[in-house]
Amino acid sequence: MKLYSTQNQQNQVDFQTAVFNSMPQDKGLYMPVDIPVLSRDFLDNLDRYTLPEIAFEVSSALLKDAIPAEDLRAIIADAVNFDAPVHELDEKNYVLELFHGPSLAFKDFGARFMSRVMAYFLKDGEQLLDVLVATSGDTGGAVALGFLGVPHTRVTILYPEGKVSPIQELQLCTNGQNIRAITVKGTFDDCQQLVKQAFADQELNASLRLTSANSINISRLIPQTFYYFHALAQLFRKGKRSVVFSVPSGNFGNIGAGLLAWKMGLPVKSFIAATNANDTVPRFLESGVYETRPSVQTYANAMDVGAPSNWVRIMELFKGNRQEVLKMVHGASYTDEQTLEAISEIYERYNYIACPHTAIAWLAMQEVQKQEADNQDVYVCLSTAHACKFPDVFPEEIARRIELPEQVAEMLGKEKSATAMDADFNAFKKYLLNTEGE
Repeated sequence: MKLYSTQNQQNQVDFQTAVFNSMPQDKGLYMPVDIPVLSRDFLDNLDRYTLPEIAFEVSSALLKDAIPAEDLRAIIADAVNFDAPVHELDEKNYVLELFHGPSLAFKDFGARFMSRVMAYFLKDGEQLLDVLVATSGDTGGAVALGFLGVPHTRVTILYPEGKVSPIQELQLCTNGQNIRAITVKGTFDDCQQLVKQAFADQELNASLRLTSANSINISRLIPQTFYYFHALAQLFRKGKRSVVFSVPSGNFGNIGAGLLAWKMGLPVKSFIAATNANDTVPRFLESGVYETRPSVQTYANAMDVGAPSNWVRIMELFKGNRQEVLKMVHGASYTDEQTLEAISEIYERYNYIACPHTAIAWLAMQEVQKQEADNQDVYVCLSTAHACKFPDVFPEEIARRIELPEQVAEMLGKEKSATAMDADFNAFKKYLLNTEGE
């Protein structure tokens, strides 16, 4: 598998290099030189395949000879050992539940696959691998559990102070071992910028072996394609063939993976990019002007991203043509008030508890359905996190119905450990260098 930088198509590397370097020195993002189209037999008969079988078919087509087939099967068996069921709300509306992994968020797919791939490539005696990750909510918890105890690795998680939920913070700060957390006085964009500056700093790269666990890393993006194919497999078994996905979108890795899957032949009609008040992409789709803004805090905190990194990848898939994007992607954004109303409406209508991100995706697909009332499509909103992560968002009647998973109950009595820091790169750099030998 060969990958190129979005800043310079002549800058090409192999998969292993892209996994460990995460981001090219020219500050682009890695993209596959060739995107394979899966066989028609496979695509037409998705309903015959299990999730691990789908994962192997998709990843082996992309990776080619980067990892031998049997080794890749073993990585998938270990990483993708939980389900992603499609839950029917009614005959036209479905929820793809992506919160059944260890950290109760969709990012378990990417984090677990990436950590196993890195462990596969790492050799005894090699320099310690420093994994840097910025999180606005769920990424950090998934990465922490994905890498916990993985030899020759050390994970540093940066998260915005006071802008993640209490349970999300526990997932970041109670692990110990090779996982450490930094609480940054600022926004997610500040955290993300610190990570990007670290990768561009020559002194840090001369002293440390740095990589990223954010969705800028291509090995995070690849496994997120798996559940789109798996969702269609389940819907095919119900006789549903024309599908629209509504995707809660923050850093745009999730919908980016869906569009990568579409390029590989995923038989999907279209996508909806559903955001909160951080509406950089919906504004661009409407106006043609791409203007980032400082992120604002919302109830759907994993989507509090003002400058989504993965949008450059999506534009690359469409060769920079906004009109082509508009044929496949509809953008929508919603306020906190609308999100709360949607949570209550989903509960009243379907007796189903949706997290704020899921509620936003549901709102977006309802809006599109009203515009296309006579079609035969079915709509699937991606449910990206377990409702228990957002206890303060729900009305009391709904909150008391939320069941606390066992792994969350076990965390509640643990002591948190995190280093407080300003959004200052020199301070972050000093921290990394001063803990180089730890």
